[in-house]
Amino acid sequence: MQELEIKDALKGWQKIVVKYSQPDSTKALTQILNTLLPFIGLWILMYLSLNWSIWITLALALVNGFFLVRLFIIQHDCGHQSFLKSKKWNNAIGFACSILTSLPYKYWSRVHSYHHGHAGQLEHRNVGDINFLTVREFKESSRWKRIAYRIFRHPLFLFLLTPVIYFTISNRYPFFHFKGWESVRRSQIWNNLTLAGIYVLLGWLLGWREFFLVQLSIIFVFSVVAFWFFYVQHQHEKTYMRWKDQWDHLLSSILGSTYYKLPKVFQWLTGNIGFHHIHHLNSKIPNYHLEQCARENPILQKYVPTIGFKESLQCIHNNLYDEERQKMISFQEFYAKYS
Repeated sequence: MQELEIKDALKGWQKIVVKYSQPDSTKALTQILNTLLPFIGLWILMYLSLNWSIWITLALALVNGFFLVRLFIIQHDCGHQSFLKSKKWNNAIGFACSILTSLPYKYWSRVHSYHHGHAGQLEHRNVGDINFLTVREFKESSRWKRIAYRIFRHPLFLFLLTPVIYFTISNRYPFFHFKGWESVRRSQIWNNLTLAGIYVLLGWLLGWREFFLVQLSIIFVFSVVAFWFFYVQHQHEKTYMRWKDQWDHLLSSILGSTYYKLPKVFQWLTGNIGFHHIHHLNSKIPNYHLEQCARENPILQKYVPTIGFKESLQCIHNNLYDEERQKMISFQEFYAKYS
């Protein structure tokens, strides 16, 4: 019944969101300056702080990791061609950001676009998503596959080790070979070579230990935060998962994404990506228009699952998708009900 109500209440959603999809050059330039300059300043301060205390350096990494998240949101919008009107400038800025984030611009953007076209479809969980099993699939798995999956879904592995693997391996090699992706794979190679060249140069100029301690600590914080956001925005308890023949874009956007309601400072640092349902409704809306769209159209906030940071911690236990109850459940719930 709720799904029918949502489709009826939001039957004109395209007209609601389309007017927010026009890029604003002034806002885009302002965002570049108020993100890139603090990032560079904090990076230099981290490098200098190594002469005082490594603990100061690591504390600064926690802050600068969030500025890198904000830089990544710019790269992300450039990949959607939503940050600026010019495709040329979107691609140039997106590539420049990718050198800082270490995520290859064109390859990541294409994988992410695939995610947007298939988010919530059970057939397409292995491209641009954090993979999971359904209750039926877990029940039918061998003992060793169950053990491997439980290790993968353990919080320490999933939220600390998996982001590292994702950044160092998954995005370095073209694991996905879709038709027409030849230029995407070539761009990934160039991105890897450029990144390696810059790292070698800066390591030689600034000192290998100093450079990598500063840079990799920032990348680690960024990877964990970015991975966490993506997880809680799609694998919350009452998420939307369907097989393709039953899938609906509107319902997937509203029910399959969350409004991650955070304090203003963290909303700013994460480029408003907490309004994830609006982003999935129309990926052409630049991040600097997402809050305005939500504020001026309360109907878009009425049905979306809304979670704060405290509530989001419960998502750690969302391990399996129960098709029967249409919700994520924990391993404990699975063994209590199905074993």
